Amino acid sequence: MAAQLTCVTAINDLPDVILSNIIAVVSDVRSRNSASLVCRKWMVLERSTRSSLTLRGNVRDLIMLPTCFRSVTHLDLSLISPWGHPLLSPTAVADPFLIAQLLHHSFPAITSLVLYTRSPLTLRIFPPLWPNLKEIKLVRWHQRPQLSAGEELSMLFTENCPKLHSLDLSNFYCWTDDIPVALESHPTVAANLTSLNLLNSSFSEGFKSDEISSITRACPNLKEFRVACVFEPRYFGFVGDEGLVSIANNCPKLSVLHLADTSALSDARGDRNDEGFTQEDAKFSASTLIEVFSGLPLLEEFVLDVCNNVRDTGPALEILNKKCPKLRLLKLGQFHGVSMPIESKLDGVALCEGLQSLSIRNVGDLNDMGLIAIGRGCSRLTKFEIQGCKKITMRGMRTLASLLKNTLVDVKISCCKNLGASYSLKALEPIQDRIQRLHIDCVWDSVEEFEDLDGYGYGFDLNVNDGGQGSSNSAGSGDTFECEEDAFTFKQQKRCKYEKVNSHANGHSGRSWDRLQSLSLWIEVGELLTPLTAAGLEDCPNLEEIKIKVEGDCRLWSKPSGREFGLSTLLYYPMLSKMHLDCGDTIGYAHTAPSGQMDLSLWERFYLLGIGNLSLTELDYWPPQDRDVNQRCLSLPAAGLLQECVTLRKLFIHGTAHEHFMMFFLRIPNLRDVQLREDYYPAPENEMSTEVRADSLSRFEAALNRRPISD
Repeated sequence: MAAQLTCVTAINDLPDVILSNIIAVVSDVRSRNSASLVCRKWMVLERSTRSSLTLRGNVRDLIMLPTCFRSVTHLDLSLISPWGHPLLSPTAVADPFLIAQLLHHSFPAITSLVLYTRSPLTLRIFPPLWPNLKEIKLVRWHQRPQLSAGEELSMLFTENCPKLHSLDLSNFYCWTDDIPVALESHPTVAANLTSLNLLNSSFSEGFKSDEISSITRACPNLKEFRVACVFEPRYFGFVGDEGLVSIANNCPKLSVLHLADTSALSDARGDRNDEGFTQEDAKFSASTLIEVFSGLPLLEEFVLDVCNNVRDTGPALEILNKKCPKLRLLKLGQFHGVSMPIESKLDGVALCEGLQSLSIRNVGDLNDMGLIAIGRGCSRLTKFEIQGCKKITMRGMRTLASLLKNTLVDVKISCCKNLGASYSLKALEPIQDRIQRLHIDCVWDSVEEFEDLDGYGYGFDLNVNDGGQGSSNSAGSGDTFECEEDAFTFKQQKRCKYEKVNSHANGHSGRSWDRLQSLSLWIEVGELLTPLTAAGLEDCPNLEEIKIKVEGDCRLWSKPSGREFGLSTLLYYPMLSKMHLDCGDTIGYAHTAPSGQMDLSLWERFYLLGIGNLSLTELDYWPPQDRDVNQRCLSLPAAGLLQECVTLRKLFIHGTAHEHFMMFFLRIPNLRDVQLREDYYPAPENEMSTEVRADSLSRFEAALNRRPISD
């Protein structure tokens, strides 16, 4: 019998147009790199569809500059090695004008640029290379050059950037005086701006009221405005009624408005037992807020995070819902009266039914009933953050989770007196199989037996129940039942359900957190991570990323409460591959500690013990610091423990390290990307130190690149 020929169609047989569209939607960098290795055709299609690129090589290796990414429109040059050193300077190894021309030749279509700008020469040379530049983000953690106010930014504005419409200075250390002067001196550039980001945490003080008025007056076409402000009434020029109203009057097209006090940007953790009220009130009223909302009908995102009390804000937030129908994101700090329902009537922020993201911080009078009203009214929430609200309990949080179980996937619970780790996780059980991103505080409490379950509607769950027919009243009048028999049946089902829950030894239902992909934890210095699984996070089969922030003063401890922090506990999570371990706010003695105290090297050993047992591929690590000498340096024990992470491919240390400690990392077989980033203010200036010297870093990178890598 003659052999029958069968025709097999492969993906490579697709037309180039379709195959190009398929590759274009792939966002993961490693996946795109793998696709480009299939064949020459795929390589050409991948290169032609890549729109964003971050360069990480050493500026000395110009011969390795890629020339095949001609379609890239977004270029990030802020992470070029050695990190933080001037990219273009008269003392550079290569001619700065040659470097600039080679970059322009390799990437001719750039419209969005990110630059580390330590030298003014960078701003003088780069912008004219790309006349179609529309977006610029400047990065700098080092000291500002000794120039007059506004002179540095004027170099950017006076060059050929006629199409510039977005300027991001959120990670660019400068003076607040620089911004208004530069914008007022170049009215054409300022008038073209539609996005301006000035939320810079390195400012010692934010922008004053007159500076904000000058900026918004110079940029009348802004659609996105983010700025750090001075709201403290004790300071001259604080932002009050006049400053807020000037924003709405000068920039009526705003769709994104973020106003935050510098203390809120520092993310400093408050006292867990604080009641949420400050001694002084902010100097703007609810009527001012109503005027602002009325003048910004296109608002989609609104952040007002202040450091003093803003009282009786409920009526203003009701107006916000009416005047800004497109509002989707809302973040409020130190606002009081945001939700104070009377019986079943919703009020305040609970009437903002279109919200998809809500964050509230230090709301002193928010209780469980107010939280439940938010759950009833804001039924589209996908993200909810609550911080520093002392009256919230597990009952209220659990009911909110029940009401929003069809939409809520991102939750942050922080610094709430009655919501430690176990209570927070218990409260989130209704969305345990749906939540994707979670932050909790590692304050180890224990879940007590449930309270009286005889009352129907445990936890005030007004819309969702297992037995009775919930009310369909949009006003949220509570659960109703057609007869007493229905009510009795409902109570019995509730009793059986929670008796089953309480039958578990650890107080948890034993269900899996199936969709949880990212977990963020805060833990006080000296405490252990080992109770994490017992608190209710034992089964997270798809957890890929964990962020741990350790905060506190080691000098108050003679030694930690255990031999090791407990990173081995994370072995329960089989898919865990990325970790952020942030000890940057852990304070101690970098050098010789007093008698009876441990220096930072021993504390680093405590926190990193067991990290080699994890199958991590990416690690961001912030060493602890000694503020007295402004030092965040990787110690010998830390370097020795990090080299045990044999699966690592990327390692970013947000601090400094000696060259011979860095050489330890050459023993990690598949390590491809290592960098020291002093991305904190003030970054070290002394480049003669062995920790930050460019030659030392270049020698390590050269040794790293010489190694053969299997894949």
